[in-house]
Amino acid sequence: MTTGSPSTHCVSLAKASLGGCCPRCGEGRLFDGFITVAKSCSACDLKLAGHDTGDGPAFFIMLPLCIIIAVLALLTDVRFHPPMWVHMVMWPLVIVGAVAVTLRPVKALMIALQYRYRDVESIDKSGQQ
Repeated sequence: MTTGSPSTHCVSLAKASLGGCCPRCGEGRLFDGFITVAKSCSACDLKLAGHDTGDGPAFFIMLPLCIIIAVLALLTDVRFHPPMWVHMVMWPLVIVGAVAVTLRPVKALMIALQYRYRDVESIDKSGQQ
């Protein structure tokens, strides 16, 4: 393992995910922008470019969110009987808001887990170690 490997330096998963900070030092920023992963940590120079979460964060957010929103929409309809246009305006806004609040921490959590359990720094472009 290289110096700074996950076994020697690691911040808590909660700090890395909720704070959006470097999974190694906890000081540098993990993101350049809203959900674009930075090329490297500004504090400890950890290469973050190899950490690819793909569609994982969106899947882990949308799966429970769809169930929760469907139940809430049904309960709202049964309890208050709003017109259909209210549902068509309200629930997309709720979904967009919930995704906007949860996408960044879930993506940061997945990157922190990759850092902790997978050596992304030593994998070259062809996928070989």
